[in-house]
Amino acid sequence: MGVILNAHDEVLLALRHPESHQGGLWEFPGGKLESGEDVKSALVRELFEELGLTLESAYPLIKITHDYSDKSVLLDVWTVTGWAGEAAGQEGQEIKWVPLRELQKMQFPAANLPIIKALQLPAEIAITPPAASLDELLVNIESLIAQGVRAVQLRQKQLPPADYKTWYSSAAERCQAEGVLLFANTDIEVSRELQVPALHLSSDCLLQQQSRPASADTVISAACHNLPELQHAESLGLDLALLSPVLPTAKFPAEHPLLGWKGFQSLSQQVSIPVYALGGLQRHELFQARLQGAHGIAGIRAFCSDQGKSDLS
Repeated sequence: MGVILNAHDEVLLALRHPESHQGGLWEFPGGKLESGEDVKSALVRELFEELGLTLESAYPLIKITHDYSDKSVLLDVWTVTGWAGEAAGQEGQEIKWVPLRELQKMQFPAANLPIIKALQLPAEIAITPPAASLDELLVNIESLIAQGVRAVQLRQKQLPPADYKTWYSSAAERCQAEGVLLFANTDIEVSRELQVPALHLSSDCLLQQQSRPASADTVISAACHNLPELQHAESLGLDLALLSPVLPTAKFPAEHPLLGWKGFQSLSQQVSIPVYALGGLQRHELFQARLQGAHGIAGIRAFCSDQGKSDLS
């Protein structure tokens, strides 16, 4: 299945034929694998057969397993960023370009809903380094906004809860004005008092949870380092996970056990939630990360002016 995304942040949708399964609903183009066919080859074939497009570039987005009352489906979804040709419904189906922000207004099969949630997530999440003062933190926030960062995790472990609330409120005011999603990396009770739009759970906090700790309106991420943690985040219905350490960092040098890209890909492929690569990455490595199955990248120093490597995992 392909999410065809153009330069105007519009996605190409197709209307399912009334007589087909989940007929009359909108869908992302793509279909079943043929015998002996790999996913990329199937995507190439389906886009040409359904839309007359020749695939040029794409990367994995998300894998979804969904049980309907009459059948189960496994969706292996890719984001298509390059193609040749002009899209047309080759099988008589209606097609249309829809802005990303309007996807939630469309009627989709239930199995497609996690795709829509994934598409709303940012490609990068900047994590704030420890700041000596609120003024220093706000300077850091301004720098991230100037770099075009659309999501920030406020990580200030040196602060007591009362100070964290004050710093968060100031940072949130600036982020909200610029349309930047601000994750609170703090105690769940503090996050509830602040009524945060996004919450980040440490791996310890993640494992203590028996159910999703906030409503569906709150975007929730979790720090993960292994498959059991990823699977627990998935079972709680969290929105994304940050998986680390991928590459060497100051905290985790090369002699420390690292995931590497092979390990990251192996783990991220075993869950159906978006997974971000964390640890030792630079912003220019985003496309490489996506080719390894990452939804995006996260880090501290990747977004600092020295462009060094992240100390955080």
